[in-house]
Amino acid sequence: MITDPTRALAWMVGLDDVTFLGLDEGEVTTVHVESVRGPVGCTTCGTLAQVKDRVVVELVDLPVYGRPTRLAWHKRRMSCPDADCPRASWTEEDDRIASARQLLTTRAARWVTIQVGRHARSVNEVAHELGCGWHTVNGTVVAYGEALLETDEHRFATVSALGLDEVLMVRDGPYRRQRFSTQLVDVDRGQLLDIVPGRSGAGPMAWLAEQGAAFRSAIEYGTLDLSGPYRRVFELMVPDATLVADPFHVVRHATAKLDECRRRVQNETLGHRGRKSDPLYRGRRLLTRAKERLGDKGEEKLIGLLRAGDPRGDVATLWQAKEAVRELYAHGDADLALDWVSELGRDLQDADYPIEARSLGRTLLRWKNEIAAWHQAHVSNGPTEAVNNLIKRVKRAAFGFTSFRNYRIRSLLYAGKPNWNLLATVTPR
Repeated sequence: MITDPTRALAWMVGLDDVTFLGLDEGEVTTVHVESVRGPVGCTTCGTLAQVKDRVVVELVDLPVYGRPTRLAWHKRRMSCPDADCPRASWTEEDDRIASARQLLTTRAARWVTIQVGRHARSVNEVAHELGCGWHTVNGTVVAYGEALLETDEHRFATVSALGLDEVLMVRDGPYRRQRFSTQLVDVDRGQLLDIVPGRSGAGPMAWLAEQGAAFRSAIEYGTLDLSGPYRRVFELMVPDATLVADPFHVVRHATAKLDECRRRVQNETLGHRGRKSDPLYRGRRLLTRAKERLGDKGEEKLIGLLRAGDPRGDVATLWQAKEAVRELYAHGDADLALDWVSELGRDLQDADYPIEARSLGRTLLRWKNEIAAWHQAHVSNGPTEAVNNLIKRVKRAAFGFTSFRNYRIRSLLYAGKPNWNLLATVTPR
């Protein structure tokens, strides 16, 4: 047990060659310290330097017993006695206390990086706890986060299945213009690799080009939704990879066409949007439900509503097409799946079928190889969607982003699975 108050406070500083000078009490506790290192040589000529004077630098430190704390570092300003030396004077630096150009002590900086980056706490919440400003904490998290991600060279190595998907980053400007980002995800490990701005193919292609030929050659599968730009990325950058259309998005596209047809028929037959008493509006939930989950009573109700509100059978046709798309994933035969989706796509091109069915058929034919590839690869974009949910959690904690740099760093810290043990060794530039 330490009974000497001076020794106790020096122990709280945590460095043997940094001594405690005093303590100022008030709403904010200020701890004064100084370095007691031995003789220092000039970094230019090596001559034994002299202490010219001292300058006090106040840094934000971790709270003590729930009270905001500041560390007043009495830094030595050194001078070189050699008149011929080009370096006249300089101020001592010690990354153990605080990194250069940082307003937080090193231990506080690492703590806030963990709180905001790893645990997805809001910057404002952590700043309030430390008794400092939002920009002070955010700048520290971004600086240390970038240093951690750059140091963690083994954060991802061989990637055999790569997933691409987009997320709405922000609605910006007076016209609420949408700005998207594209996530690159290791599907096997569910790990966010990186984020690039936009949802075109330019960003992912540039990122893949930076990774090198060895990284690209290891990619066996590329998972994606029904996105033409992302398919183009894989075709150009990893032409040997097998592309897999995500089953969820395929079925969702069929369901969207069914809903589109229902709204069109509703307007054509009754001249207005759906109301609670309209048959098609009453059946909107039943139409999207899987047929096997309707039960006898639910199916009977749905058929009755379609008879009352779908005189030409357009909605019924799309409902059957949606169920046929779902049935495609009820088996694991890749050859049968390719024949199935090809035949279904051609059948839906019948001129007597509604326009939504023909549109669905064209999409199935255009993506038939990617759709059938799931039966061979059995990989999906599900892990990519899970990563998107993690990013949305970061967005909620931040109350939205306007800076892509902040958005990228904080998302990678939370969903990129960095080696947090390296944080104790990194120093921001």
